[in-house]
Amino acid sequence: MVQSDTSSRLEAGGRAETFALQESVTERNISHSTQRSSSSQPVPSDDISRGRIAIFIDAANLFRSALQLDLTIDYTKLLAHLVNRDRLFRAFFYAGVNPTNDKQKGFMLWMRHNGYRVITKELAQYSEGSRKANVSVEIAVDMLSLVDHYNTAVLVSGDDDLAYAINTVSYKGNRVEIVGLRSMMSDSLIGIADQYTDLSQIIKNIQKAP
Repeated sequence: MVQSDTSSRLEAGGRAETFALQESVTERNISHSTQRSSSSQPVPSDDISRGRIAIFIDAANLFRSALQLDLTIDYTKLLAHLVNRDRLFRAFFYAGVNPTNDKQKGFMLWMRHNGYRVITKELAQYSEGSRKANVSVEIAVDMLSLVDHYNTAVLVSGDDDLAYAINTVSYKGNRVEIVGLRSMMSDSLIGIADQYTDLSQIIKNIQKAP
């Protein structure tokens, strides 16, 4: 998806901020259970109807979690694991990017060719020296605008800024599942979700083979 698409999403959305992908992380090219309780399982049991699945991945949050776990993610495995035996509507991957970083460009291209809808936003330079891109607006807008096209939203993020959006999705009758590292997870997200999965509990299912 091109940058102009992201701009239109921002115009539709309002203002919100979240931490995003640091350039140094991307160069690595990291190539409650049901009823609101914590679970070590990535998906609910077969007797729960999940319908069509929409996945929304906050790349920065996922990459930072992977660094903490010393985990190299296999994104093909991750996608298969989150969908399980259900039907995938779309899997969105939201990332801040440096347009001059060729490694990053290659990684995003690979993601596009392997089942992900990649939404990118250029990293902005901040006064303290950090480079960030705020993608919570894009995630929230997509989640809400497409709510009639999926039955279950799987959010891979721990960002509290997304609590209102997933609460709205839940009120509309859709199932909400949250995946993320507990130490980087907002309690408000867990409180809203139908199921929470700690990323540390599914490492063996999503890690890249040595």
